[in-house]
Amino acid sequence: MTTPDHQSPSPRPSGTETRDRIYRSPAAVAGGVLMLALALWLGIDAAVNGAGRTPWLALAVLLLLVPAVAAYTLRPAVFAGEDRLRIRNPLRVIVLPWGQVASLRAGYSNEVFAESGTKYQLWAIPVSLRARKRAARQEARRAAEASGKDGRRRGRGPGSTDGLVAGAVGGLGGGAAVGDGRPVRAQSDKIMDELRQMHEARGKAATAQGEVSVRWAYEIIAPAAAGAVLLAVVLAVG
Repeated sequence: MTTPDHQSPSPRPSGTETRDRIYRSPAAVAGGVLMLALALWLGIDAAVNGAGRTPWLALAVLLLLVPAVAAYTLRPAVFAGEDRLRIRNPLRVIVLPWGQVASLRAGYSNEVFAESGTKYQLWAIPVSLRARKRAARQEARRAAEASGKDGRRRGRGPGSTDGLVAGAVGGLGGGAAVGDGRPVRAQSDKIMDELRQMHEARGKAATAQGEVSVRWAYEIIAPAAAGAVLLAVVLAVG
């Protein structure tokens, strides 16, 4: 599940700024923290107490593993601002002004398409098919309850009190699934709906125009490559 940290995307007064909406996966962050803690504990222990080539092997594995784990768990995030969408994927950072966004699509993965046709995946907003199925079941159950209530109301005469009693029971608990009438959606699909709304609201704004920029995450790639080289050298030397 992905959770947002956001403020309203309403037009900002002149001279003021609003914070970006930030989307990331709490499950990925929690898993990354646990994996990094375990890797650092074992790696540091091996580097300090190991003998022979063990400390060098531990150092090489840490250099390779820590950036890789951080890249795919802690790093991914989506920043949705008034004028642009910034996507921080494991190995790249993509900045798309809203005017350059052609569409946002939710399938087996969540993706954004630029006007040029280039597709970028939103790593920080993973799709959960289980959550979608659960939302579909809740929506079907809610629709069935709503149609059942409508049928009961139509079947009562104007002088009957059964409809009032049924309505009171529904208000106490039976109608909780109906909620405010909005369709039940999985969390990732709700987030994609929010991003589509921002795109529709800001896509034609003068400040939301510009070029798409893509930057490689050399702060991740460089130490991981160094760790891979060191590991290969240690294994080759024996």
